Formats: sequence, C-alpha cells, structure tokens
Amino acid sequence: MNLRRMAFAAWALLAVLQVAWHGLLLPPTRMPVVIALGFSLLPLALPLLAMRRPQRALFWAGLVSLLYFSHGVMEAWSAPAERGPALVEIALSVLLIAALGIDARRNRRRADV
Repeated sequence: MNLRRMAFAAWALLAVLQVAWHGLLLPPTRMPVVIALGFSLLPLALPLLAMRRPQRALFWAGLVSLLYFSHGVMEAWSAPAERGPALVEIALSVLLIAALGIDARRNRRRADV
C-alpha cells in the first residue's frame, strides 16, 4: 500500500472512529449526539475543501490530525472508560502524520536526484 493511500485510509478511519465513539459506543450525556458528532467530524471534513489537490488535502488532514492526537492523549489520560477509543485515535493520528512525513521525505529525495 502506498503512503498516500495509507494516509487517506487513516483520515477516513479517524472519521469512522468519531462516529463509532461519540455516536454508538460512548454517546455524550450532557449534549445531543448530533452536536457531539458535529464537533468531532467538522475538523476532519475541512480538508475536503482542498480535494481538487489531494496532496494539499492530505497536508491539511495531517494538521487537523494533531488536534485528534491531543484529544486522544487527553481522553486516554483522564477518562478510563474511553481509553480504548482514545488509544485508537492516537494510533490513527500518528499513522497519518508518519505516512505524510515519510512520503514528503521520499519526494524530496527524488527531487534532489
């Protein structure tokens, strides 16, 4: 699997995780599920605005995934009931960022040759 496809897959799986986590597994008790899903999915949808240029969309998805990494660390640390989904969120964020970083490094080396 090439690195860009891996990054797209991690981005999509982050969205699926948000729906599963906040919509099915552990829905919020203090707000409607629709609002929680809106807050959790909106940042992941923003890079779709740049989909005409997939490389740029992936760049923005990588930046957005930093928010999800931070959220996952916070939830894993402070909410034992949500530790499982939080660790998956951390792993997907790291996978996305690593795939983009490795792909960028490979492209830079190809350009130097």
